[in-house]
Amino acid sequence: MAKTAFIGLGTMGFPMAGHLAAKGHEVCVYNRSAEKAEQWVAQHGGRMAQTPAAAAEGAEWVFVCVGNDDDLRSVTLGDTGVLAGMAAGSILVDHTTASAEVARELYAAAAAQGVHFLDAPVSGGQAGAEQGVLSVMVGGEEAAYSRTEPVVASYARSQKLIGGPGAGQLAKMVNQICIAGLVQGLAEAVHFIDKAGLDGEKVFDVIQHGAAGSWQMANRHKTMLQGEFDFGFAVDWMRKDLSIALNEARRNGAQLPVTALVDQFYAEVQQRGGGRWDTSSLVKRFETGR
Repeated sequence: MAKTAFIGLGTMGFPMAGHLAAKGHEVCVYNRSAEKAEQWVAQHGGRMAQTPAAAAEGAEWVFVCVGNDDDLRSVTLGDTGVLAGMAAGSILVDHTTASAEVARELYAAAAAQGVHFLDAPVSGGQAGAEQGVLSVMVGGEEAAYSRTEPVVASYARSQKLIGGPGAGQLAKMVNQICIAGLVQGLAEAVHFIDKAGLDGEKVFDVIQHGAAGSWQMANRHKTMLQGEFDFGFAVDWMRKDLSIALNEARRNGAQLPVTALVDQFYAEVQQRGGGRWDTSSLVKRFETGR
């Protein structure tokens, strides 16, 4: 069993670290809010540290799952960051959805002290984290990935090395681009069903098994029909992810007209007070006739 550290015990990180402990791995946790770390230790055992560097001391693997590029830098770099506590040959695995730029930056910083770095954003949301069935897209070196794969399997159903440093983050951008278009299409379908006077349950019971079917349809159509959005992946988080993708597209020249449009639709949902609603709340826009 591995000696690990997990930095960031939010909606995703808390259950992910829990799966590591449940599989028998030794886990030391750090969270900006110490109360959350105390709660995790009370529930899962292990121990907590006062700084990321202290949590990383002696760990073979250090996992990070925080909010954004700046959060990631704050827990990895500097005197109290995990790299200050990691030994040569250990592996830093970042599960944050962040930019490819910061992934390459941290790869270089880690390599300078003999530490391996993998950017490994995840897909599957809170439910996937709690059930231990996340999909993991990885960028980095083959040797570090091969060593890490059995440990990440504690909370992943599928994982794949996509390419070099930053490739995992680029793949996550592709994931979010796909989801944005799918959810908007599903929102328009629910709106059309309402205007056409159809029984939505009957319609989706049929079409979800055909070419129109998707994870979003199978898992979100019922709550969209019922107007329930107090769960799941929040609009605020989606806008952060889409911003990363759109910034990368401006850099590499990719054209993302639908993604940019859906991002603006999500901005309207935020203006309605729906920043913490599930991403399927795009359908709420149609209540205003827009």
